[in-house]
Amino acid sequence: MCGIFAYLNYNVNRERRFILQILFNGLRRLEYRGYDSAGVSIDHNQPLVFRQEGNIESLVKSVYQEADAMGLDLEESFCVHAGIAHTRWATHGEPAPRNSHPQTSGDGNEFLVVHNGVITNYQVLRETLIRHGFTFESETDTEVIPKLAKFVFDKANEGEGYHTVTFSEVVLEVMRHLEGAYALIFKSLHYPNELIACKRGSPLLLGVKLHASVNISLRLGFYQELNEEFNSGPTFHDSKFLSNNDHPKELFLSSDAHAIVEHTKKVLVIEDGEVVHLKDGNVSILKFDNDKGRHGGSHSRPASVQRALSVLEMEVEQINKGNYEHYMQKEIHEQPESLKTTMSGRLIRGGSCKAKTVLLGGLKDHFKTIRRSRRIVFIGCGTSYNAALAARPILEELSGVPVTMEIASDLLDRQGPIYREDTAVFVSQSGETADTLHALEYALENGALCVGITNTVGSAIARLTHCGVHINAGAEIGVASTKAYTSQIVVMAMLALAIGGDAISSQTRREAIIDGLFDLPNKVREVLKLDQEMKDLAKLLIAEQSLLVFGRGYNYATALEGALKVKEVALMHSEGMLAGEMKHGPLALVDENLTIIVIATRDSCFSKQQSVIQQLHARKGRLIVMCSKGDAVSACPGGFGRVIEVPQVEDCLQPVINIVPLQLLAYHLTVLRGYNVDQPRNLAKSVTTQ
Repeated sequence: MCGIFAYLNYNVNRERRFILQILFNGLRRLEYRGYDSAGVSIDHNQPLVFRQEGNIESLVKSVYQEADAMGLDLEESFCVHAGIAHTRWATHGEPAPRNSHPQTSGDGNEFLVVHNGVITNYQVLRETLIRHGFTFESETDTEVIPKLAKFVFDKANEGEGYHTVTFSEVVLEVMRHLEGAYALIFKSLHYPNELIACKRGSPLLLGVKLHASVNISLRLGFYQELNEEFNSGPTFHDSKFLSNNDHPKELFLSSDAHAIVEHTKKVLVIEDGEVVHLKDGNVSILKFDNDKGRHGGSHSRPASVQRALSVLEMEVEQINKGNYEHYMQKEIHEQPESLKTTMSGRLIRGGSCKAKTVLLGGLKDHFKTIRRSRRIVFIGCGTSYNAALAARPILEELSGVPVTMEIASDLLDRQGPIYREDTAVFVSQSGETADTLHALEYALENGALCVGITNTVGSAIARLTHCGVHINAGAEIGVASTKAYTSQIVVMAMLALAIGGDAISSQTRREAIIDGLFDLPNKVREVLKLDQEMKDLAKLLIAEQSLLVFGRGYNYATALEGALKVKEVALMHSEGMLAGEMKHGPLALVDENLTIIVIATRDSCFSKQQSVIQQLHARKGRLIVMCSKGDAVSACPGGFGRVIEVPQVEDCLQPVINIVPLQLLAYHLTVLRGYNVDQPRNLAKSVTTQ
């Protein structure tokens, strides 16, 4: 969703032009989250605000034009300076400069705020502030925040004998009135060269770049050994740094690590309820408790918190396109390597006398509980839900535990039953998906064992679940998930192997799957050779208005995910359907104008899919059949339709192979139709609002 970024240089001379470039580049790193407008704020005699509808380059152009018009010296140097920036994904109010961030308290820009999230009680706050004489320029929920800050500041400074209110006191009082999910960065005319960041529900990180030697001892932790428990943590013993204001340093605040890693790998993952105050080279952290003082009429002083820095295990190269035209293209072709990384250190083939096994360090203390579960409940949204659906059959087969599927938002809407005897598995690429996080809170309240499967180290799901596994797929920038999807399936297949690891009856089956996992990267590399074939197919489908994808068994999820990719990026209506339901409605759509993809690779459902193909052909459907290599004649005995042949692997791993041609098809369709591949219309990478 929205992206927020801030840069504060302390005892490091930086020209205004350099500061702007840092802010602009930070926003570029956050583009993948999805946005429709952007803005920045820097200092002059008072804070300057620049906002623009459209892309970041439109903002850059307008900033330099406005700076030139006002005679702003871009070469002026600052020893200390605080700048903030934002990319907005519209939720309240249309994309327009007035609705872009930073939002301001009014003339003079006394208080400025950038915000990711949604303030649910903004209407009540807005009406209250209007009664106190404030006027509003935007339709956003965010504008109430800086105006509320000004109201608090003005009230604290009324009359005689007032005490000088601190920036953190103002922010804490504002937070007491806010409801909803948010990550906020405050900047103020009254507190020059200071920034305050706080969060509840939405992600936020602090990056630290030191310009002098500081003794910080490092303990190997979670960011360097990703196979360990989610809750183990890396630390720098950073008390010297946090209290030492003599050292030159640069501080960065961001919605995620992508905008920080090119500057530093030392980060602090800000927790819910924490207020991080950057002032005079110090970083102070207060813990905000919204319940304290709410009913008693007085507010207790927030507790000071000692926190530790962590090390990002990410390289700048991971977030660059390299030799590819688009991130989605790059990430599709990275899958052989991303799968290898996902499995690294987790698969043990053993010797002649040793059994083949799976090691998942983050779950090792919880397997007994999972095996005794009343049921396993997979909870996710979108692509993550589809990945869990693909893994459900093998988990049921090897564990013997009933497995149910829940779309996170629907579970919350129904308040569906979750029991103490359940194991709830939360699947999310970002680890910050709002609906999935709320479902996690719901499951924790009901006493279930909560397991996380995520690609993002230090994310909310990684921190809040009892245990879990990182998929280690590497940074994924394209909004449409590709390599994270295939890595999620592999991780959940390994989860099934680990849970069923003590059953002698399934040993042969498990060992065959492990062998298949070892060879899977090579099979994906082989299927990627279909790239040109999928491009040629895309040329034939470029003018189509609708597409149906039929699958069943393991590949029902493939049908859903393939259709989702096409509708996400190519903006073509497409539906994934369970082939067994074909005659219960969908068959009425079939005629000579409808393009249909049928996934019919060889597994226990192959003969049923052959029947489906025959019935669709009898109704003159325009068929594209995906089958195993050498099965073209069996799948399409009359030679009708177009055939896509893919390598054959173990049935539970076949969805990893089968999705790749559909990813390529969606990519090429999008490029040929002239749409933005990496930032599809109206979509965001990380959905942090409900």
